Amino acid sequence: MSDRIELRGIRVWGRHGANPGEKDRPQPFDLDLMLEVDLSAAERSDMLADTIDYDALHRGVVRIVQTRSFDLLERLAGEIAALALRDARVCRASISIAKPRLLDGTTPVVTLERVR
Repeated sequence: MSDRIELRGIRVWGRHGANPGEKDRPQPFDLDLMLEVDLSAAERSDMLADTIDYDALHRGVVRIVQTRSFDLLERLAGEIAALALRDARVCRASISIAKPRLLDGTTPVVTLERVR
């Protein structure tokens, strides 16, 4: 399948990290989310009910990053993947999470992909 819905460039402030002090104050996280989903029904119907509501998905991602706290980006990405896969129409979810300029200007990025 080649149909996708992508949310790129999500910037959310949250408290995640395994090193001392990383959770003391919110820091930026940049996320990209890609969902593989059959969009043919929405293409025919032009109805929101036949596709993924990316506004609702965006709000869910922001809520997870802002209200939860994890040591690892891998765990955060897993929670976001689980959110995306709650919709049975999603066949594959790929999540990339970056902590901008964390390591002397270097940006670590974790990408997690889950398939139904």
